[in-house]
Amino acid sequence: MLKDYFMFSIKNLAKRKLRSWLTMIGIFIGIAAVVSLIGLGEGLRIAVTSQFNFLGSDVLSVQASGLNLAGPPGTAVATPLTDDLKDKILKINGVDAAINRYIESGTLEFNDRQTIGMAMSIPEGSERKILEDMLNLKAEQGRLLKDGDNKKVLLGNSFKEDDIFGKGIKPNDRVLINDISFEVIGILEKKGSFLFDSAIAVNEQTMLNLIREADDTDVNVIGVKVKNVDNIDNVKENIEKLMRKERNVKKGEEDFVVESPQNLLATLNSTLFAVQLFIYIIASISIVVGGIGIMNTMYTAVLERTKEIGIMKAIGAKNSVIFFLFSVESGFLGMVGGIIGIIFGLLLAYGLAFIGQITLGSDLIQAHITSGLIIGALLFSFILGIISGIVPAYQASKMQPVEALSFIK
Repeated sequence: MLKDYFMFSIKNLAKRKLRSWLTMIGIFIGIAAVVSLIGLGEGLRIAVTSQFNFLGSDVLSVQASGLNLAGPPGTAVATPLTDDLKDKILKINGVDAAINRYIESGTLEFNDRQTIGMAMSIPEGSERKILEDMLNLKAEQGRLLKDGDNKKVLLGNSFKEDDIFGKGIKPNDRVLINDISFEVIGILEKKGSFLFDSAIAVNEQTMLNLIREADDTDVNVIGVKVKNVDNIDNVKENIEKLMRKERNVKKGEEDFVVESPQNLLATLNSTLFAVQLFIYIIASISIVVGGIGIMNTMYTAVLERTKEIGIMKAIGAKNSVIFFLFSVESGFLGMVGGIIGIIFGLLLAYGLAFIGQITLGSDLIQAHITSGLIIGALLFSFILGIISGIVPAYQASKMQPVEALSFIK
C-alpha cells in the first residue's frame, strides 16, 4: 500500500515537472547550505582541535598580549615578558616546571627555494627533557637536539615532503636560516598540527647568538607544567595574580594571557559555533521559504485535482487515504529537494575544502560529513515536506464527493 502511495505521488509530480522543480529550489538550497556549512564547520573544528592535541592537559602558556599582526607569539606588544619571570613562576605552589620559549620569524632556504617560518628555541640541560615531554617530541628520522648542538636544526614533519622546496629535506641536509647554514639533524614525527609540523627548532643558545638580534632578550612564551592537572585552575589563577603584581596592572586590565590548550580550544569552538549559528539562521530562511513553496504547490494541486478527489471519494476512498496521499506527495517533494541539496552540499563542501587547501596550503580547511548528517538532512527534508502539506492534505480529505464533482463542472 505504501509503495502505491509513493508511485501515485511520483506520477503526479512527473506530470508537473517544472512546477515540482521550482518548488524544490528553496529546499535544496537550504539543505545544501546546511550540509556544506556543517561539514566545513565540523572539519574546521576537528582541524583546530588537532592543533592542540600534542599538548598535555597539564600545560599552561604565559605570554604578553597586544597587537600581533604578522609575527611570533608575544611580539609587537607594549610590555614583553622578561626572562626572570620564569623563576618567580616556579615558586608558585603546584608548578612543576617553567620554561622560557624564544620564537623568531625568519627565512628557511633549501634547494634554491625559500619560505617563511618560525624558529623556536629548545632549552639545554634538565629543561630539555621537560620540554620534550610537554610537547611529546619524537624524531621520525634522525634524532632530537642535544646540548652543544651548534648550527644544527630539527624540522617539523611537513618539510620532508616535496611540495615546499621541490624535494623533501632529510637528516644531514644543509639549510639556510636567515642566510646562516645549518645541518638538519632530525625530522619530527607528524602531529597533525600546522604549527608543530612546520616547526624549526634550534638550541636556545643558537637562537640567541645567531638568529636573534644581540640586544633582543625578550621572552615570547613561558611554558608551565603543573604537578596536578586537577589543580590547574588554581595554578592559573595564582600565575595571573603574580603577573598582575609584576606588571603593575589591575584585574580586568591585564596586558598578558595565561591559557591552557583546553581553554583556548573552548574559546575557539565558542567563536566558531557563533559564526555557524548565524549562517544556519540564514540558511533556515531558505528552508522555510521552500516549505511555504511546497504548501502553495499542494494547494494548487488540490484545486487542480478536485474532480479526481471527488471520484476517489465516490468509489469509497476514506478521508485518511486522501489525506495520506497528499501528505506523501508533499513529503516526497521535500525528500527529493533534500536529496538534491545533500548532493550539492557534498560537492560544495569538498570543493571549497579542496580549493582552500590548494590556495592556502593548509589542512585547516577540510570537510567532515558523517552519515548521520546525511540521514538527518534527508529525514528533515521529508518531514518538512509533510508538515508543509498537512493543511492542503486536510482540506482535500474533507471535500464532499458531490461538491468536488460539481466544482469542476
